[in-house]
Amino acid sequence: MRSLAKIIAITIFTIPALSQVAQARPDLRRMTCSQAQHMVQRNGAVVFTTGQYTFSRYVADVRYCDRGQLAYPKLGPTRDNPRCLVGYECREPLFSPWDR
Repeated sequence: MRSLAKIIAITIFTIPALSQVAQARPDLRRMTCSQAQHMVQRNGAVVFTTGQYTFSRYVADVRYCDRGQLAYPKLGPTRDNPRCLVGYECREPLFSPWDR
């Protein structure tokens, strides 16, 4: 019975802390191009909201890609530039239009 009480107490105290960790994705459309670029460079990899139902991952360089992937320039819609070079995206070389 004591272990059940401990589990309940731990659950009560950790659920609010976990909900604070989960944050909404930053909305790329509400940032300037330089703000978005800086965020990617500072964090290494960022998942941005890019539309009402879409999101995309941007990385600072190939170090944030899986083994075998390459980093390709990735444009995104920012508040001041609809085609801002925010960072890079990780892709398999076989599927890249630049490798053909």
